Amino acid sequence: MNAATMLAQLLAYGPALAALVAAALLLSVDRRGHGLLYALAPIVVLLPLAAISTGRLPFGHAGAALVVALVVAILARDRDELLQNECALKLLWVMGVSLALSWAGADLLVLVTGTPRVLEQWGVLGLGIDAPYLWSVALPLSMLTGLVMLGGAPFHFWLADVLQGARPWAAPLAVVALQTTGAAWIGARMEGVEMLPTANAISIGLLGVCAGIAWLAGAATLLVQRRPERRVGTLVSLQGGLALGMLLAGRRAADPTWFTAWTAHQVLAVTGASVLARFLPVSGGTARPGGALFRRHPAAGLAGWLATASLAGVPGTPGAWLWMRVARALATTGHLGLLLALGLAWLAAFAAVMRQARDAIGVPDPTPPPTRVVPWTARAALWIPALALIALIVSGASKR
Repeated sequence: MNAATMLAQLLAYGPALAALVAAALLLSVDRRGHGLLYALAPIVVLLPLAAISTGRLPFGHAGAALVVALVVAILARDRDELLQNECALKLLWVMGVSLALSWAGADLLVLVTGTPRVLEQWGVLGLGIDAPYLWSVALPLSMLTGLVMLGGAPFHFWLADVLQGARPWAAPLAVVALQTTGAAWIGARMEGVEMLPTANAISIGLLGVCAGIAWLAGAATLLVQRRPERRVGTLVSLQGGLALGMLLAGRRAADPTWFTAWTAHQVLAVTGASVLARFLPVSGGTARPGGALFRRHPAAGLAGWLATASLAGVPGTPGAWLWMRVARALATTGHLGLLLALGLAWLAAFAAVMRQARDAIGVPDPTPPPTRVVPWTARAALWIPALALIALIVSGASKR
């Protein structure tokens, strides 16, 4: 195995491994006082979610349902965690309904065309034997599950709920696994759609509307949100919109490096940002002293802020490259209205991250910092994704 292959494998699986290590550290804090083996036992359940978040596993109808079932089972495992149980119930009915509708749409396309293979379906539909209104309704239905899993508005509520209500060791990998499954679902449903111009126009129109709503509604939400966990959830929903933008531009097959970089960035940035949000104060109308994390451990706080800034596409972060590539793809394909919506979303995300940094650092306070120290395991969980993001920056710079 040469150095280039080793680097490609490291970039593909390293981020998921880093997220697993961070989850193990957070588990040791969450289950303090228990035996080590008992405390780390949920890692076994998180392993498939980490594998799914790499985007390297094939997804079918049953595979997507298994991902949803696994996430719901993780969230519903503890009866005493009311917020987690509420998140599990919301995911169950939202994902369950979307899966049922998508299965109905996919089965209707099979009934109309006589083949379950997506590539063959476009050829059969192109013959014009069947009434177009039947499959033109089935096609958007078959893509619904992917849209819901990506979490763009108006489906962004489940992202904010999970990142706020789920335990910090479970939320990041659960969110990224669902989003990765959603992107793979839509990519599979759009495979070869260019063969049938009418179907291509329907899918592009649907993705364009969903991407525009995701960016504009996400930008409006960021301007009024006060809780840091929900703010991070909305930033993650904008990343789902980025995936829709690239799928819309038809670049996933032509530029697979973007999708690989997106999955790697998602698992690292969501992990770091969600952990940092647990230590941040709720935004208020007046200036206040900073939180305990930034007052006692400012370096760890900045490491977590790097992940949040990368979600918002702050220049110099790996996320900025993802935002820029989507903007370039939209400009190249002539989607200028969506490009404007993307720009507004980026401005709102940048402003939200800066406001969050202001709330976290606060105003100078002459009083001594809090005596309670943030556990080193929690600080390490902030540093691990930050260092991995820095490695992505360095590897990207070396490629250029």
